[in-house]
Amino acid sequence: MAKNTSELVKHLSSFSDGEDQVSQLLLPFPLRPSSRFETFIAGENKILLNMLRSSTKTQNLTTPIWICGESGSGKTHLLQAFCAESDKTAIYLPLNDLKKSPEVLQGLGSLDIVVLDDVDAVIGDDLWDKALFSIFHMLWAEGGILLCSAKHSPVNLSFSLPDLGSRAAGSSVFQVKGLSDEESILALRVRAESRGLELPEDSARFLITRIRRDMGTLCLWLESLNRASVLKQRKLTIPFIRDHLG
Repeated sequence: MAKNTSELVKHLSSFSDGEDQVSQLLLPFPLRPSSRFETFIAGENKILLNMLRSSTKTQNLTTPIWICGESGSGKTHLLQAFCAESDKTAIYLPLNDLKKSPEVLQGLGSLDIVVLDDVDAVIGDDLWDKALFSIFHMLWAEGGILLCSAKHSPVNLSFSLPDLGSRAAGSSVFQVKGLSDEESILALRVRAESRGLELPEDSARFLITRIRRDMGTLCLWLESLNRASVLKQRKLTIPFIRDHLG
């Protein structure tokens, strides 16, 4: 199970110099309730989805997993779902939000599962590369599991530490493939249902023809529509969505 806030505070305290450092490093990143395997529309990503799902039960991953794909392709969804499904001690860290704090990785090599989102946001920085190499090495030595996400595969990234590049290149690399229009509509409706919203199929179809079709953007608009519908006591009809989009 993912570390909760109190556990993370305690963990960070174990390698900090004081409360001030903890307050600077500690950023609680709760898992989104909607980011679960059952709400992930796989499309052409069934092999990846099934591998991750089975691995939360069998813990049979022998190499780090590297998931790459464009923003909004579902990488974060899968990483958070893995944390949520596992009954082991896991931590999820979005590195794009932690660029100034490579120290946050210290001591995590003893955990069962470490999940690092957007590692390409920090790769190439000397301090980060050293911290990442330590995580790769310690988890491998201790039999832990490491999941990483990035826009590109390791061979297409510029590492300042060659040993880290070699270790990352030894990961099992999976490219997340985009969804078709019909799959995007289904994914959007599933996301809406998980939030207690009713999004008719014709409304979802209208929405994907009006905005950028990656799931990250679609879900942001869904959240905006949700807030507006609650405020105005309106259903998510095509006329309402058209008015909201402007």
